[in-house]
Amino acid sequence: MYWANFLHIYQPPTQKEIWVRRITQESYRKIFDGLLKIKRARLTLNINGILCELLDKWGGKDILQNISRLVESGNLELTGSAKFHAFLPLLPEKEIERQVLLNEESLNKYFGTGWKKGGFFSPEMAYSFKVAKVAAGLGYKWIILDELGFPADSELSPDVMYQIDGLKNFGVFFRERNLSFRILSAQIGTVSTALRHLGDRIGRREYIITAMDGETFGHHRPGMETFLFDLLNEPTIEPVTLSDLANHFHDTKIVAPQNSTWAATPDDVKKGEPFARWKSDDNSIQQAQWQLTDLAIEVASRKPVESKIRKLLDEAVHSDQYWWASAKPWWSLEMMERGAYELRTLIQTAGKAKPEEKETAEELYKKIIFTAFDWQRSGYVDELSRKEDEEIIERLEEKEKSFVTKKEFRQMINTMTGQMRLAAKAEEYHRAAMIKDRIRELKEEMEKARRAGF
Repeated sequence: MYWANFLHIYQPPTQKEIWVRRITQESYRKIFDGLLKIKRARLTLNINGILCELLDKWGGKDILQNISRLVESGNLELTGSAKFHAFLPLLPEKEIERQVLLNEESLNKYFGTGWKKGGFFSPEMAYSFKVAKVAAGLGYKWIILDELGFPADSELSPDVMYQIDGLKNFGVFFRERNLSFRILSAQIGTVSTALRHLGDRIGRREYIITAMDGETFGHHRPGMETFLFDLLNEPTIEPVTLSDLANHFHDTKIVAPQNSTWAATPDDVKKGEPFARWKSDDNSIQQAQWQLTDLAIEVASRKPVESKIRKLLDEAVHSDQYWWASAKPWWSLEMMERGAYELRTLIQTAGKAKPEEKETAEELYKKIIFTAFDWQRSGYVDELSRKEDEEIIERLEEKEKSFVTKKEFRQMINTMTGQMRLAAKAEEYHRAAMIKDRIRELKEEMEKARRAGF
């Protein structure tokens, strides 16, 4: 059994210093310090160029150095991506290419050219053929997608290598959605739970691909980094990078993936709306955001290009502003306003912007902000969020419901209790409080499982 674990770490260009430092301490530092101690560790990592710069600026240079050491030792492989975490399927090809090349410049600066430029990660695991074509044209060898992107009329095999139809020798890997979800939601938080979930797959000659945000380990889920390390040390599982898999499996099939993201639902894909959390036909805020984005791209691309305006655009197209406008269930007035403000400012200050374009930018900015306030005051945001929560619960009832045993609950609680005490001893009181909250949640979940007779 080969296990390829993919981690994605990122912070937006608008992120505050306090959060970069906190997440660095709670997650990044623990992950990469721990990986250096595990000789058999093998991972595939995406770190966006903007996070490299934020770490360099705000107390994370040791993280960058440790990643470099892990790349040099072969324990870690890096993927290409978009420097500012843009939502690539909705951008023109030239903008996709620019984001990717800017990211390469950052990776070369911090890690040298030895990262090999093998695989590609589209932010949000957002796939369209256009994105894969650009990546292949820039020299990448494969892309990672969610299994929802696998053709609906075919069966995904865990012992076959896949290539994308229409792109010569360009590979595609599909993450196991259910297993990845169980880990990032902490339903699987011990090796014994993972092995029980896998069952007789452990003895087969096949592979597993999981993928999730790296911040899951230590930040979103305090103490979960221990599970990651234990899993990498588990002798019945061989950890590998995604690129390693081609050395072990040689059967190849050509497929035509569907448009997808790792946040989409099966229903989204069936309805032909895989990008709904970033641009939905029934979300007037997102529609206005993309009108403003398209206008900014047009203005900033006029020749001769203004370097200051061009730089503003590179940063302003990060995916977060659209995501936080979805209200399904994610919602942040601050993120929406900041993104719209940056795009409006770009157009207002561009020397080549026409007066009517500046006026349109102002109108779109106001529409985004005023509509957002109206939605929040009226309770519409709560209604959308509640509906989304109900759909999530419905989806979890069967395939993704908790199945952790009482013994495994206690094991996780004991591990996290130890982590809480260490955090308190080190005067990391915020982290200790977070872990205490997670212990409470685990105890509540254990009681629910007991009542259900599990």
